[in-house]
Amino acid sequence: MRVRFGHFVLDRGTRQLLRDGDLRHLGPKAFELLELLLGHRPNVVTKERIRDRLWPETFVSEWALASVVAELRSALDEDPKEPRFVRTVHRVGYAFCGEADEYEPERRLGPTAYRLVLQGREVALRTGENLLGRVAEGVAWIDSSSVSRRHARIVIEEGAPLLEDLGSKNGTFLRGERILTPTRLADGDVFRLGRVHMTLRAFRDGDTTGTDVE
Repeated sequence: MRVRFGHFVLDRGTRQLLRDGDLRHLGPKAFELLELLLGHRPNVVTKERIRDRLWPETFVSEWALASVVAELRSALDEDPKEPRFVRTVHRVGYAFCGEADEYEPERRLGPTAYRLVLQGREVALRTGENLLGRVAEGVAWIDSSSVSRRHARIVIEEGAPLLEDLGSKNGTFLRGERILTPTRLADGDVFRLGRVHMTLRAFRDGDTTGTDVE
């Protein structure tokens, strides 16, 4: 389920905030705060309830909550003096004050399967998280010292797959640029983990490649 408000979409499935289709960085606490305010709109959510949700059984200062609110407002391009989405109720809490609606994205005809071509083999990707690195639970063991154990991941949900670096030592590169945030992939994109190159392929029902798939 997604929630749409203004130019923004909150995607609960991928835990992402999008503005006109572009990804906006939002930390875990700020994401949870936005999800909480949207879930109780237009009612006020008290500071105590917010703290219980964001920091369960942990004492935090007023500054910690104020910092998360500031992060959320920055991601929403919000002026706290003229709020469009996050309203401050002094000494009580916060409320979502904008118009919002929930919807399920339409299913579009398109690729039904994604695969990676790397090191002379082709690997099928599954819906959800596909871990890339030198670990047994990854979708493929990548035999290179330039690749970290948990190097990167590809997340496949509705829409195009997202490539995300997981704090690797040697970086993840797409089109020659090191990626720092989750980045959309398209059919035929070549990207690099450390020194290992791989290609994303997308297929419709009935397509074949003649390559063995793990």
